[in-house]
Amino acid sequence: MSAQADMRVVNLRKRFGRRDVLRGVTLDFPKGEITVVLGASGCGKSVLLKHLVGLMRPDRGEVWFGSTRIDRLPERELGIVRRQIGFLFQQSALFDSLSVRENIAFPLREHGMEDERLIEEKVVRVLNLVGLGDTLDQIPSELSGGQRKRVALARAVVLEPRVVLYDEPTTGLDPIRSEIINQLILKFSQTLGITSIVVTHDLISAHRIANTMVLLHEGKIILQGTPEAFQLTTDPIAVQFLRGELGADELARIHGNADDGQATTGVHPPL
Repeated sequence: MSAQADMRVVNLRKRFGRRDVLRGVTLDFPKGEITVVLGASGCGKSVLLKHLVGLMRPDRGEVWFGSTRIDRLPERELGIVRRQIGFLFQQSALFDSLSVRENIAFPLREHGMEDERLIEEKVVRVLNLVGLGDTLDQIPSELSGGQRKRVALARAVVLEPRVVLYDEPTTGLDPIRSEIINQLILKFSQTLGITSIVVTHDLISAHRIANTMVLLHEGKIILQGTPEAFQLTTDPIAVQFLRGELGADELARIHGNADDGQATTGVHPPL
């Protein structure tokens, strides 16, 4: 593994029933950089994230955190690694019955911290980092969707992880709130040195934050490079995805003529 990679997967393969979801994915996640993983629904993006945090085990292949191979670790040892990996869930996953303070303190207490003064200091610090220092005693239902996402992000970094995994961080947010999340991801990378791995459908966000972009298609990497390289690609599948086009096979399924052998042109929905 590259000395500059915080995480890596090697020839990762995962099957559910008769369906191959990951088909030999090999990928480095460089230290301190933002890697954005793109692809249509069902291409394997979220499954990849779950392997990185040990929520799934591969059928074949390897998952590395630094110099430690984690895909074969027993649960107790995996827990030590997970302490160094933050996870921002798509729906924030805050505890509705707990205050903002208690939500963010939860992982600290789960990992054995008992010094209440230190817990409070850490909670206040990360809330200030996301610009919500005045929400300590509110409950999630009193917050906007964007605020809940920022509280969840504060919780993801309160243990000072080396790596943060983001599952669709801007889903459901308007452009202004999405840009706030983009800026926070950039801030954590640039000022805290956090390695960020972002799964998203949001192409605007991807181009704003990524050092490296990766496009998955049917469980395989078909394009990897800088945002500039993505703009210049001539790969037909990548171009179709980046333009938001429907391919001939998808159109055939929609119109019920998948087996009639007729060619169908792509459709460009408004961007």
